[in-house]
This record gives sequence, C-alpha cells and structure tokens, in this order.
Amino acid sequence: MRQMVGMLTVLCLFIWSGMIANPETAQAAHISEGEFAKWVEMLKKKQYQEVRVALEAGMKKDPSNPRAHFYLAEACRGLKAWACAEEHYETSLELEATSTVAGSAKPRLSKVKVWQLLDEAKAWRLLDEAKGLITGGKASPDRMKQAEETLDTANEIGLNDEQQAVYQRLLAKLPQRRSTGSPNMLRTDGLAGERGQAGTQEVPMALVPAGEFTMGSNLADDEKPAHHVYLNAFYMDKYEVTVGQYAKYLEVTDMEEPPDWNIMNQPQHQKRPVVNVDWDDAVMYCKWAGKRLPTEAEWEKAARGTDGRIYPWGNEAPTRLHANYGRKEWNNHLALVPVGSFEEGRSPYGIYDMAGNAWEWVSDWYDYDYYKNSPRRNPIGPTTGEAKVVRGGSWLYVPEFLRSAHRFTAQPTNRHFGYGFRCAKTP
Repeated sequence: MRQMVGMLTVLCLFIWSGMIANPETAQAAHISEGEFAKWVEMLKKKQYQEVRVALEAGMKKDPSNPRAHFYLAEACRGLKAWACAEEHYETSLELEATSTVAGSAKPRLSKVKVWQLLDEAKAWRLLDEAKGLITGGKASPDRMKQAEETLDTANEIGLNDEQQAVYQRLLAKLPQRRSTGSPNMLRTDGLAGERGQAGTQEVPMALVPAGEFTMGSNLADDEKPAHHVYLNAFYMDKYEVTVGQYAKYLEVTDMEEPPDWNIMNQPQHQKRPVVNVDWDDAVMYCKWAGKRLPTEAEWEKAARGTDGRIYPWGNEAPTRLHANYGRKEWNNHLALVPVGSFEEGRSPYGIYDMAGNAWEWVSDWYDYDYYKNSPRRNPIGPTTGEAKVVRGGSWLYVPEFLRSAHRFTAQPTNRHFGYGFRCAKTP
C-alpha cells in the first residue's frame, strides 16, 4: 500500500504540477501524450506487467525519453523487479539532466522524489539478494559473509520502516555476527567531554604506507609544479564523518550544534556526511576521537596513491558510478548520499568519497605558491594564512573540482552545506 501511495504521489506531481513535456516535444520524440496518459491509467489500475511490456516496446523507437524510463521504473517497482526499477529510475535522471523542455526552464521530473525512489529500489534489491544468499542453497561461511555485507550496504543507503523490518528478520537468521575488530578498524578513545565521558567508537581506517607520491599537477597554477613528496605512514578514515557520529560527539561534549542541525539530525541522514561544520569544529571532533585532521599532502596521497592518477579511481572521467556531484540544491541534506555508496570511486587504499559528496577540511593554511618551495618530506603547509584548504569537491560542484590535485580555499569560520571532513591518525 505504501508503495502504491508513493507511486501515485509522483504520478500526480508529473501530471498536475506542469513538469511534463509539452505535446510538441512528445510528438517529436515519437511517443504521444495519449500513450503516456494510457500508461498512467494502467499504472493506477496496477496493470504493471502490461505497462512494462508496452513501454519496453515503445522505447525501442525512443530510448532517450526520460518519462518513458520513469514509467517503466514504476511498472517494475509494482512488480517488485527491483533491478529493473533501479536501472530505469537512474536512466530517467541521467536523461533528464541532458534534456530541455521547449518554452520552459522547469525540469520535467521531480528529481528529488525520483532520487528517493531510486534509493528505495536499490535497498530492496540488496535485501532480496541477501535473502537469496541466506535461504537458498548451503549456508556456507562465504555465502553468509556475502549476505552480511549485502545487508550492511542496504542499511547504509537508508531503509524505510518496512525495509527495516525485513532487514532485522534477515539479520536474525545470520550466524553470530563477525567481530568488527580487524587490522583496518581502530578503536579511538577520545578526549573526555564536559560530561566526563570519552568518545569511544569503532571507526574503519585505512593504512597509507610510508613513501613517495606525486603531489600537484600542471592543470592549475596553484597546483604547479607537480613534485615528489615523501610521507611517513598514517591512517585515514575510510569514510567522511557522518551525521550519526557527529550526533554522538555533540551528546558527549555539549559543543555547539552546526546550523540546520535539526534538519540534518534525522533518521534518514545518519549515514550521510555531516556538513555545515567550520574548521574548528572539524579539529575539535578529531581531537575528541583521538585523531587529527589530515595534512593537505596526506589527503592527496590517500586520494590518488602513488601512480599520479587524476581521480581516486584512475584517469577515467567522473560518472555517477564514481561520485556524488552536480546536484543543484542542498534540499534538506538529501543532496548528500550515505558514505561508502560508490564502490567504483574508491581510492587505491580503499578510501571512499574522496571526490564529491562533501568538501573536506584539512589542517593546512592555503598559499597559492606553496608548492614552489614546499618541503619534500612531510609538508604541513604555511605557518600562517587567511584561508584554509578544503579538498575533494562536493555534491554541488562540477567534475573539474573532483580531481585529486585540485585545491580550494575557505575561510576557517565558514559553515556551508558543502563543508565536511574526515580524520587521520599517526600510527
């Protein structure tokens, strides 16, 4: 019932809010408004299979129509064909981003709602996959481990009440959960807060070995010259600090909440990066966690490794499989995605989201010409300055800012929707 209500809500948005293509555009696309109206009626009557067949046939002549992909996703959603729904929600968004509406600056799709439906379909697909692993065939240790990892991924996306109930039932069928302690999990015993409690939690970190790497590039003046830098070994958080982690910190320390904290600190955002934090906020959190902010050099090595690659994943231009970027509005924190959502965007050390999602504060002051005379071993930036460095781009910005060598500046007191952070630690 909840699915049908959500489906009809989006259909109403498309039909009555004026966010659909005009008849001339539809005619040029070889799909008539009459066909679209027919499909809407069939969806309302839950004739999902018939709509799916009709749309799959229709898209053979017009594969680039975003509305057609959206309605096909809705039909697949009604059939609980989650992989199909996920594929076509995503395609509809990609096509919508490159299409225009004749005579109107408004988009044809309610993008925020489609993003939510995409996340929901993805979570259902993962839950189904985990169920198949748990109940189908021999319950081997490898299958159970895979099922557990699949459930963890689904939970990180964010689950609605119905999905959460399924998640808990499947979790109960697993053998005893594996220990969270591992070589890449560091126990961080933070500084005692004002309530006399310590910020103790298990946080996954990646070891970045000692050695040289190429820092900078020849693509921007403040990145020149590209030069070799030697760094001692260090640990870096695998994920950006999340809203949930920051909430625990605030509870223990009674520190000042960032702007719009009541909007961020909602159940659906707990796995998304915290933003609206300034440089001092980031420094204090890392100290509480028994860590520190990374230096600019440490951040860049953790992002690009030692082979001089352009992005964390390599030299391939960014896509939506690599990073979260190019959104238009913060939209009450929905512009950000749960940390660790992009397997194909990981750095050489298995670190997530070092491109997009949230800009990340580092410890260094910014100096436009710093690379011309910076130390070749363990540089820590200028001793003074007017602005701090942030790295990695965010949900808002264009692909150019996702390059691992790209440098950006911010006043240390700035608290914006795009500014977050992660922590580092000396072994």
